[in-house]
Amino acid sequence: MSSTTPTPPSPSLTERRKAETRMEIARAAAGLFVRHGLRATRAEDIAQAAGIAPRTFYRYFATKEEAVAPLYAAGSQRWVEAVRAAPADAGVLRALEHGVRRTLTPGVGVSASSWEWVRTLLRLAEATPSLRRVWAEVCQASERLLGEVLAQRVTRAGGPGVPAVAGVPAVAGAPGRDADAQGEGGDNVAATGEPPAITPELRFAAAVASAAVRAALEAWAAGDEPVEGPGGPAELALRNLRALRDFPWGL
Repeated sequence: MSSTTPTPPSPSLTERRKAETRMEIARAAAGLFVRHGLRATRAEDIAQAAGIAPRTFYRYFATKEEAVAPLYAAGSQRWVEAVRAAPADAGVLRALEHGVRRTLTPGVGVSASSWEWVRTLLRLAEATPSLRRVWAEVCQASERLLGEVLAQRVTRAGGPGVPAVAGVPAVAGAPGRDADAQGEGGDNVAATGEPPAITPELRFAAAVASAAVRAALEAWAAGDEPVEGPGGPAELALRNLRALRDFPWGL
């Protein structure tokens, strides 16, 4: 079953190389933070561990705390992209649950051994204001991207913000639409190339969903529960989403 949203364009070779370098620096920083702590780690130490010059480090990151942002962001983006890739007939809540299962289940999104690194990095973010700001900025960016994905999903399902053609909702393949409207692209999003509007209601829905998952991750990281089982991040996130079952996701 195909997803309801198009795949974003692939980055250029230069962009991919820059992203790879950023991620290599991020992994080196995370390893040092986990082994030695944030305070004992200098930017120069991270550069040495990553095999780059300090000046190269500062071309990518302004501070040592920012160096782990790509790791935080990778997890957030995987979840949003898994929501994007949910089956076309899935409602918003099912799509969100699909995203959780695909990214927070050990061995599916992140290897089981890597989850202890996740726990340590989240604990460091909770304990360190400078790192907490990095985590908060990544969460905010993820929330905006999730809003776009939900807007695309709701629009293609004929929800709010869908323009009408001759009084007929702009749902792909809807009977009664004129030939121009059903030309190449099929639906209003693909045909115009314009992203659907993110209404205040959809912004709120994205914020609620993001908070449900973020709170689950932070609650798990603060305790000592294993990554699998009822106290793991996946089950906690699913439990939070189920508690919001009556939330008007489709709006």
